[in-house]
Amino acid sequence: MNPSRPLWLVTLADLALLLVGFFVLLQVRGDHRALAQALHARFGDPASAEEAIPLAAERVAGFATGSATLPADPAQLRRWAAEQFRDPRVVLTVTGTVDGSAGDVDPLTRSGVLLAADRARAVAATIAPLSPSRVRVATATDPHAAMARAVTVTLGFAGERTSS
Repeated sequence: MNPSRPLWLVTLADLALLLVGFFVLLQVRGDHRALAQALHARFGDPASAEEAIPLAAERVAGFATGSATLPADPAQLRRWAAEQFRDPRVVLTVTGTVDGSAGDVDPLTRSGVLLAADRARAVAATIAPLSPSRVRVATATDPHAAMARAVTVTLGFAGERTSS
């Protein structure tokens, strides 16, 4: 680097080139999906392209402390899920939670995360037969949420489905 040029000038030039590149991307004509996939493959986490955008949720509450037994008949949840699965772009994420107390844990392993997973699996087992490839299972511990001994089923938009 030439000592007569200030260092900030190099940074400014880099910033200007990044800005030009950004505007070129904005002006690209053609297949935007292919461009997005190429950018995700090169710079992003490939799994993030598959994440669903959450839109709505149903909640199964009332689990007993330390139990993964469904608190009520899941027929209402099955009807709701069947209605949502009519749209091929929908993915349902089933998230089990515990309340964070010492008693709300799996009785054998003393693990709250395992109990949350068991709750989520119990609910997922009731809706997964409707469309197994579009049900995801997750866990969370939320000691501050009201009625945290629950399972939340989140409806998400995962984008257009293409046959591959």
